[in-house]
Amino acid sequence: MTRRAIVVGTGFGLRVHVPALRAAGFEVAALVGQDAERTARRAARVGVPAGFDALEAALGATGADVVTIATPPDTHAELAGLAIAAGRHVICEKPLALSVEQAEAMAKAADAAGVVALVGTEFRWDPAIEAVRDAIATGRVGRPHTATIVRSYPMLAAADAGAPGWWFDPARGGGWLRANGTHLLDQLQLWLGPIVEVSATLGQAVPRAGGGADDGYAVLFRTASGAVGVLQECAAAWGTPVEVTRVAGTAGTVSVVDGRAHLTTPDASHDLTPDVPPPPSADPGDARPWTAQEIASYTGLARWLHQHLTGAATPASPRPATFADGLAVLRVVEAIEASAEQRRTVTLGGVS
Repeated sequence: MTRRAIVVGTGFGLRVHVPALRAAGFEVAALVGQDAERTARRAARVGVPAGFDALEAALGATGADVVTIATPPDTHAELAGLAIAAGRHVICEKPLALSVEQAEAMAKAADAAGVVALVGTEFRWDPAIEAVRDAIATGRVGRPHTATIVRSYPMLAAADAGAPGWWFDPARGGGWLRANGTHLLDQLQLWLGPIVEVSATLGQAVPRAGGGADDGYAVLFRTASGAVGVLQECAAAWGTPVEVTRVAGTAGTVSVVDGRAHLTTPDASHDLTPDVPPPPSADPGDARPWTAQEIASYTGLARWLHQHLTGAATPASPRPATFADGLAVLRVVEAIEASAEQRRTVTLGGVS
């Protein structure tokens, strides 16, 4: 049986969701955007049969059983609600919603409807990220005690840097913490368990005409297992991008260097990342250098869903982030924002 999908969003959805869904075995039946004529043109350009300006119309016309949502965060709750109410399975981009309250309602609705509801944290399928998770889960680092994740990028260093408008608007769920930090928080909680304490600052290095959302942040955190760490990002730093990922444990340290995971123990160093085929080529007209890797990772997420829906065996790992996982990340995001605003350490869930 052919599984059909509707993609909502003509930016990231068109660029990444459409090719990833197809590579995973789905038929993309429709594209949904804000403008019907423009969406129809974009759909035709990539061979999608139909374009709509309303999800309800696409659901009625296509009979698709999967909806993927790649729109700004302030639209997620409504769109996911429509799809879930219609009995469709959902992949929704991160951050899952504008607030914990919205995310809680979305998770409850999906559970009640009995549909599969996943979050687009596709980098769980990045081979290096998965290798770090496996090294920790299998005890190769011993007891993890310290994590360090640092990112420095120039993409927002210019005041007129091109980016989705919602990134700069806090009212729409914008800011670099929500736009990109949600990926890293998802990975940290996947690797180390729940984050229960944060002390944070948010910053805007470059003033924006579009709003006052952060373009960088720094977080000290503690997990329920007792590990501590630093999570820091700046998307407004001129120069060569910098990425540091390290988790140190009592038996060894696992790091990601140049896209590959390495385990260092007292007696040896091991490359943990399997050799995999290069990611699929991106649209030649897309100047973003990371698009191919996004498509490759998203294909893994979409393939898991396709296998699950068709009754095929799914691997124990990587496993997708559910709405419950997206809600857990959003709880940490709100704690970070509260810590930055109130200039104090914030504990989550009454844990101290």
